[in-house]
Amino acid sequence: MGALIGLPGDPGPTGYTLAPDGPAEAGETVNVLVSRHRGLPRDRMGNRLSASGRSLITEALHRTYGRRITAADLARDGLKRWSVPALGLSVSVAHVAAYSAVAFAPAGRVIGVDLQDERDRPHALRWLGDLLGREEPATIRDFAECEALIKASHLTKETFAGIRLPPWRPGWRPVNCETYEVRSVVLRAEGEAPLHLALACDAPAPVRFHHLEEE
Repeated sequence: MGALIGLPGDPGPTGYTLAPDGPAEAGETVNVLVSRHRGLPRDRMGNRLSASGRSLITEALHRTYGRRITAADLARDGLKRWSVPALGLSVSVAHVAAYSAVAFAPAGRVIGVDLQDERDRPHALRWLGDLLGREEPATIRDFAECEALIKASHLTKETFAGIRLPPWRPGWRPVNCETYEVRSVVLRAEGEAPLHLALACDAPAPVRFHHLEEE
């Protein structure tokens, strides 16, 4: 699959495996491709311009399952959740700076993924801490888990009030919203700041990470 960009960095993560090279198999496992994209163009302010969500999904599908599709094969439901009906997969995509994460789950599940760097955002974290019923600001990990939950569920930023995240521990953790659960890890690449990756799903499932570094 390419060069490793860093294993999950939390102490004692459980239920995560690093996938071997070669195509994965569709099934009950959630497969997550984390990629570092070198050579991305930049805007006038020097910020990297990311590829579109559709192109990230189609390329990740090929890298993860060895299957080629076009953007026309992707579908979105009324809650803007991606899927590949012909292959029986639900999909979610996230990107930040030069990194992207694409998560695939069986079609019977819904999946959300989010990827966050550690940029300073005090106002947003105080706002989210209030929304989560806390006396202190939320963390970047909380931010990523909430974004993943919104992508997987019917929730929006406007209807998120009342949701509570359980204390962090490795593995899936149920939230007080139907059957949804969240989990998160810190990814560390040599010479790079940590990235927070979060997943949300309507049922727990084993997770396999695939790592790719593109030139």
